[in-house]
Amino acid sequence: MSDRESGDEQQQPQAQELDVTGSGEQELATRTLHIQSKRFYLDVKQNRRGRFIKVAEVGAGGKKSRLLLAMSSAAEFRDYLTDFTEHYASLESPPEDGKLKSETIVKDNRRYYLDLKENQRGRFLRVSQTIPRGGPRSQIAIPAQGMIEFRDALTELLDEFGTDDQEPQNELPESRSMRVENKMFYFDVGSNRRGVYLRVSEVRNNFRTAVTIPERSWARFRDVLSEFVDKSSLKDTE
Repeated sequence: MSDRESGDEQQQPQAQELDVTGSGEQELATRTLHIQSKRFYLDVKQNRRGRFIKVAEVGAGGKKSRLLLAMSSAAEFRDYLTDFTEHYASLESPPEDGKLKSETIVKDNRRYYLDLKENQRGRFLRVSQTIPRGGPRSQIAIPAQGMIEFRDALTELLDEFGTDDQEPQNELPESRSMRVENKMFYFDVGSNRRGVYLRVSEVRNNFRTAVTIPERSWARFRDVLSEFVDKSSLKDTE
């Protein structure tokens, strides 16, 4: 019996994530796994907020899905993989609902739901991640027979890069947003090898545009805006 999930357990389409941060991600390491008809990519990445692991699943038809895990969450996931593997090895007859074992990982505003399940095509571990600020879950499904291989690859990365999320001590200002009529404006402070910057993005329906302002120019940018505001105020009082 194959351990692939059936059509009713296939991954749901991911919500499109709006990239307005310009975070300057750097890839530190990657692992590729071939489990039955699927490929899994485990990438250690780093941005201004610290290190994290991106897990991407590519199915036989080219369908893609991904999860993002902080290093501490990846370590917790690795430990649960050991528990699920042991539970899988000890199973005899499955319950009627097909759910064999479940766990939950909570990290800040993200939740990960781990469900070992069985259907007519076999057993698999479904890992679902909730999307911040609403939206559908993104999820991957690991064939049960590949859980050990997946755990070992994850362990190698954690042994090399650690389980510390390495969030910076001096946090950059939090992102802000505002709505003006039918437009949304996002104000995001980021950093890369060139320094700190402010990205102002305008979003309307499927249209998006953005400008990036280096930190050294913020004061001049503010002065120009203040001048326009002052002139507009004087005009209103005339």
